[in-house]
Amino acid sequence: MTMKVLLVGGGGREHALACALSRGSACEMYAVMSRRNPGIAALAKKILLSRETNVPEIAAFAKDCGVDYAVIGPEAPLEAGIVDSLEEMGIGCMGPHRLAARLETDKGFCRDMMKEHGVAGCPAYRVFRDPEEAAGFIRDHDQDLAIKPIGLTGGKGVRIMGEHVDRDGAIAYVRELGGNVVLEERLIGEEFTLQAFVDGSHLVPMPLVQDHKRAYEYDHGPNTGGMGAYTMPDHRLPFVTDADYHAALAIMRSVVSAMKRAGNPYKGILYGQFMNTRDGPKVIEFNARFGDPEAMNVLSLISSDFGEIAAGIAAGALPQSAVRFEKCATVCKYLVPDTYPESGEAAGHPVIPGNTGKALLYYANVEEKDGRLFIATSRTLAYVGVGETLEDAERIAETAAAGTGGRVRYRKDIGTAGLLSRRIAHMAEVRK
Repeated sequence: MTMKVLLVGGGGREHALACALSRGSACEMYAVMSRRNPGIAALAKKILLSRETNVPEIAAFAKDCGVDYAVIGPEAPLEAGIVDSLEEMGIGCMGPHRLAARLETDKGFCRDMMKEHGVAGCPAYRVFRDPEEAAGFIRDHDQDLAIKPIGLTGGKGVRIMGEHVDRDGAIAYVRELGGNVVLEERLIGEEFTLQAFVDGSHLVPMPLVQDHKRAYEYDHGPNTGGMGAYTMPDHRLPFVTDADYHAALAIMRSVVSAMKRAGNPYKGILYGQFMNTRDGPKVIEFNARFGDPEAMNVLSLISSDFGEIAAGIAAGALPQSAVRFEKCATVCKYLVPDTYPESGEAAGHPVIPGNTGKALLYYANVEEKDGRLFIATSRTLAYVGVGETLEDAERIAETAAAGTGGRVRYRKDIGTAGLLSRRIAHMAEVRK
């Protein structure tokens, strides 16, 4: 029987979701996005151009289309309560209710929940609402801190003392934010991402991913939404031991259990961003949806029917046997405007994909006019290479990225042996 699915969101992550859904045997897709994504539009039976937080309009569209379940891509609709509204109409969702989504949308709630329920991996922290109290704490604290806005910032709001700002810069930043910050101990180590499917009670993990936030090669420049990511053929990372992996997985399971005990069962995608420290993994943050670009890596590897996975989560029952991934490596390289992230000057200029070869192409912030693609204001498009080895995957992604014309750039170092060696060496140093 053909199932009708609603996809909410219009970025690169959502194009990867659309492609994964379209590979299923019996899925008819309807899509809502604030900006027309040509990749998603080509796969959808019908689209609605609307703000992704316009819950009443989206709910009406879903009802008119007769959708059976919904897949929510970005975080803002979750905060707006889209899952609550759709499920009241009898439409199950792959995504958490508004109160459960606070794991991402309210960093103070997340830390307090971890502390209250004794979830491991929580760094020392303080929640502030008053900017002068936060400024005073920074002034009197003799160690570097991470400054995190409590609410959503699109992955670009965190400032790290000693990395992004000095003490005076940190104080200026909390004043700029008007308070409403979480101040945490600065964690030293190597970051990794563990994403999992969650049906409210059970958790099924996905391959580990390492994202690259910095704008320029070898981790220079400001933070971005993510310049690319990679996975390894064994679905682990060479600087994450078995003990580290199982500790991170146990933390994720503890969170799901704690949310259920608290009366806010968590359902959807749980994204755990960890810092692997000399004392094991610590939680940088949780997200209530797939990462972007991490979604492109893992969704490109799914060998089971993703539509069935999403429907199982929406129904609250996902057997682990329903989730299978190819034992391959992936490398994702994001092409961004050549002025990104400092300005949007390149917007409106054409971008010309070349011969993609074996690479998968996902559209992000790009416009299509008269059969041509044009740069918008943010990350433009992404290539994912899939191969038996990391070297194979990187070569596929690099060849496709290098052949693209226009005012775009990308990080050539993502997925290379040289950068991975630096990560391994850094983690070895940290463990000393």
